[in-house]
Amino acid sequence: MARIKDQYKSKLEIQVAEYLGGDAEYEREYIEFVQPAKSRRYCPDFKTKAGVFIECKGKWVTEDRLKHVWLREQHPDKRIILLFQNPDVKINKRSKTTYGDWATKNGIEWLDWRDRNIPKELILENQTNNRTRGRVSRPRGKSKP
Repeated sequence: MARIKDQYKSKLEIQVAEYLGGDAEYEREYIEFVQPAKSRRYCPDFKTKAGVFIECKGKWVTEDRLKHVWLREQHPDKRIILLFQNPDVKINKRSKTTYGDWATKNGIEWLDWRDRNIPKELILENQTNNRTRGRVSRPRGKSKP
């Protein structure tokens, strides 16, 4: 098991890899994007058999937030879902905005890893349907208005 753990960058990625099993490949494909005045490449953590990219996020710094806005704008055909270790973390010490709030406000799809539930239609081939497209998760413990 030590060899498997060595290929991942965080405990969260190891947990997600174990959850997904053989239904996703780790850091398999790069997605090119343009950072204003600079061309960049991004390699999401996982690409599922359904063609959905999953990016694991423990700490989500400003640079990463900007990157995901640019990716969403420049690659509307790619479905990238952030899997937050805890979406209730504040984006900084002085802010009331959480990771989940910020992602939702910016139209970025996300899931809460604390639920340990990635919908099968996001993982397996031929399971994707339009009902889940564009769905944005809500933080746990907060009721709908």
